Amino acid sequence: MDSLDDLFARLRGASTPTEIEALQEGIWQIWLTTDHPLLDKHLEAGMRALAAEEYTVAINEFTELTTASPEYAEGWNKRATAYFLRGEYKASITDIREALRLEPRHFGALSGWATILRTIGDNRSALYVLRRLEKLCPAWPGLQNQLRSLQDLLDD
Repeated sequence: MDSLDDLFARLRGASTPTEIEALQEGIWQIWLTTDHPLLDKHLEAGMRALAAEEYTVAINEFTELTTASPEYAEGWNKRATAYFLRGEYKASITDIREALRLEPRHFGALSGWATILRTIGDNRSALYVLRRLEKLCPAWPGLQNQLRSLQDLLDD
């Protein structure tokens, strides 16, 4: 099995959507591995609650996960997602920052952060965050269009 560093090195050079998707999938498989049954239970319950749009339940499960394993970046990212879907952008950004402190290459957290920043109209910060994403994978589908669109908005 490839290491995270290997997968990220290959992602930087990936150029087709199929290749990028396969590498992302490999990275997600590693990120979603807790190696602990209790943590797995909270992660799975939280993800089920997210899928069912039960955001309070999801937040509670992910809070259990981040409390039990504060060094597990994906717990913070998942809770950030639940907060975002509930419209709590400030709480979401707080958790995104923690996920990125633990895993600076977390493309899911970067993408989510950029989405929030665009939603609240902070296009300059969104551009900065998307440039961080670009360093991870310049050929990320749709990224160059987003970068151009934001740059155009800021140039007006």
